[in-house]
Amino acid sequence: MALRPGSPDHNLFSAEEARVLAANAPLAARVRPKTLDAFVGQEEAVGEGSWLRRAIEHDALFSVILFGPAGTGKTTLARIVAHTTDAAFVEVSAVTGTVKDLRAEIDAAKERLLATGRRTILFVDEIHRFNRSQQDALLHAVEDRTVILIGATTENPYFEVNSALLSRSRVVELKALSDDAIRSIVREAAASPKGLDGAFALTDDAVDEIVTLAAGDARAALTTLELAAQLASPDGSLAPEAIAPIRIGAKEVLEANPRRGLPFDKGGDYHYDVVSAFIKSMRGSDPDAALYWLARMIEGGEDPRFIARRILICASEDIGNADPQAILVAEAAFKAAEVIGYPECRINLAQAAVYLALAPKSNAVVRGIDAAQKEVREGGRREVPDPLRDRHRPGSENYGRYLYPHSFPGGWVEQRYLPEGLERGAFWQPTERGWEAWREEATSRDRAERQDGQP
Repeated sequence: MALRPGSPDHNLFSAEEARVLAANAPLAARVRPKTLDAFVGQEEAVGEGSWLRRAIEHDALFSVILFGPAGTGKTTLARIVAHTTDAAFVEVSAVTGTVKDLRAEIDAAKERLLATGRRTILFVDEIHRFNRSQQDALLHAVEDRTVILIGATTENPYFEVNSALLSRSRVVELKALSDDAIRSIVREAAASPKGLDGAFALTDDAVDEIVTLAAGDARAALTTLELAAQLASPDGSLAPEAIAPIRIGAKEVLEANPRRGLPFDKGGDYHYDVVSAFIKSMRGSDPDAALYWLARMIEGGEDPRFIARRILICASEDIGNADPQAILVAEAAFKAAEVIGYPECRINLAQAAVYLALAPKSNAVVRGIDAAQKEVREGGRREVPDPLRDRHRPGSENYGRYLYPHSFPGGWVEQRYLPEGLERGAFWQPTERGWEAWREEATSRDRAERQDGQP
């Protein structure tokens, strides 16, 4: 028989269940701070004087979307709100929740508000996983304050969250935690009675290794600490019976987490940041940076064809005819990515990335085609010069003589190719670098010499 909520037996069993669950919870959950004073990092978002801190402290929260990488404190901030507010706190999973679940919570929130005047805070973790219909189901409830929404997402909300929902909320961005913040969190967890309770002594090298492996992710740091403690403990316990604290060194940390997991979500916002850094490093002629960001993508499991496409685009957009070989190298790397694949094609991609980084740079091609397209869209109708028109029609004998360049010395003759109203240099403006500069100089010199020699 089910126990009636509110009965002494129910409270007794609920307390015991809570104790057992807490004892078996991950270290990151056990040491999660419950107040802003205990919250480490994110001074810009929740530091003294910030909007979010004032809203939490005065229980005057507006609907908010917390946006940032994993392990930066989004869920923790939501839990802090749960411990400090007078409002009811309800959590819905964006992974398993349905529109029906949302509507049920909204209806309950409305009844709660009408019956007792008590507001409801609805926390939706990974809100970007809600589809459009699920997000739309929240609109009216957020707009009329039936619920106060706290959404958490690792994706850029301006791309992933309904714009109507965004306009009714405030976006707060959280950044990857600093090394000092991670170091403080790790040491506090090792000492806290809710954490390892001083049963383990961390060497400075161990802490530094955890910080490096975490890469700004507090949850990852605490998970590594927990695993390292289990490896160091004789019985695998986090509360070993030992006279002195058990030492945790860099060796135990590396055994617990032998592979560094830098963030790279192939479908997420950080994915585009890394790709952008890769392209800008090649454009900026920094081969070391190009190799680093390339390695981040490879280690993150990025499709080699995606990387090769970016290299192929860069070859024309940022190098162009300053080095015409660049596009051939890039095309060869793309073919290698298609035919060879990982792991060997990483070498082909690296060769192409370094070649592009070292090549002379010119954006004259992209500037030229952009200017030409702008003229076509906005410049009005311009006729083809008569000598260039097709000759396979009646009356073409009146078009005027077409001068066949190969019939002239050097394969060149002065002739109008642009429509009237446009002059040479309207679109193509070469840089003073590489092959295109040499060819422009040679072409201009030859043109001038031939013009002088023509009657």
